[in-house]
Amino acid sequence: MKKYKIGIIGATGMVGQRFISLMTEHPWFDVTVLAASARSAGQKYGDLVAGRWAMAAPVPERVKGITVKNAADDAESIAAQVDFVFSAVDMKKEEIKELEEAYARAECPVVSNNSAHRWTDDVPMVIPEINPEHLAIIETQRKRLGTKRGFIAVKSNCSIQSYVPALHPLRGFGIKRVLACTYQAISGAGKTFETWPEMADNVIPLIGGEEEKSEQEPLKVWGTVAGGKIQKAASPAITTQCIRVPVSDGHMAAVFASFDKKPSIDEIKERWASFSGRAQELNLPSAPKRFLHYFEEENRPQTRLDRMSEGGMAVSIGRLREDTQYDYKFVCLSHNTLRGAAGGAVLLAELLCAEGYIQSK
Repeated sequence: MKKYKIGIIGATGMVGQRFISLMTEHPWFDVTVLAASARSAGQKYGDLVAGRWAMAAPVPERVKGITVKNAADDAESIAAQVDFVFSAVDMKKEEIKELEEAYARAECPVVSNNSAHRWTDDVPMVIPEINPEHLAIIETQRKRLGTKRGFIAVKSNCSIQSYVPALHPLRGFGIKRVLACTYQAISGAGKTFETWPEMADNVIPLIGGEEEKSEQEPLKVWGTVAGGKIQKAASPAITTQCIRVPVSDGHMAAVFASFDKKPSIDEIKERWASFSGRAQELNLPSAPKRFLHYFEEENRPQTRLDRMSEGGMAVSIGRLREDTQYDYKFVCLSHNTLRGAAGGAVLLAELLCAEGYIQSK
């Protein structure tokens, strides 16, 4: 098949690096343009990331010699060269909004890892297995922007990617209340132990803005498209605590949930075992064959053992049991820079291509 030409804006940061590593052998996507800030523009990519490449595999040879463009000043020329862009820029929220809309208005679809447009009414925030129907809002967004091809679609925050997939198949039982405590890896802050040595033997009980995102974003994911906007779900009531822990990769969540119609443990496990979504139906390249993996062992999932389940794109669950305050409690784990960040955005891009929202020029 003909490959889609892609650009990565914000290519030098950790998420941008992860995008590049995922593109190395991708069957659909071919890296054509790399872009970053003005201070990086004009330099070879290999030179820019020398000494700060954070991925386990080395910098792919084919991108080392690419001259990095200015993500802002070169937006029009970048848009003309690619079929769509991944956005992973590190800028102020309003600047990101303006930049991503500039690409969209230049008729370039934007698949964003950033939070800036997550609460824009007509921008879909999609986990492909959970709410692919929200892509229908793109036509409304295009009318607002005055575009034929251009639009913005975003992935959700990495913190909700562990526990929301586990809760989703249980919504038929009427989820009333959720308490989720997340234990989040340092790569979620764009750090490694080499660049953040003070995280060794340490726990930080605050991740700025994360709890608000974790409590509100699931309600948009579970919302409905109506009246030209995505309207939030009214329930469940969600409260969270988000904690930074000394782990390189992998976000874990301790989840407590109550239901209108309390299911049995066997019913919950059966829902998890049988669940699949549109990504599996379409057999998308990055989709896990089985989205949710339940472990019967009492000491699983474990971060080091299970974060790379199905290439880091599956969600691992364990320790399901009754609770004294809520109906049930369990533990979840997802890889935060794969399923939670770049990998989730790549899967979203695959869905957009498969459903015809992104077409090669």
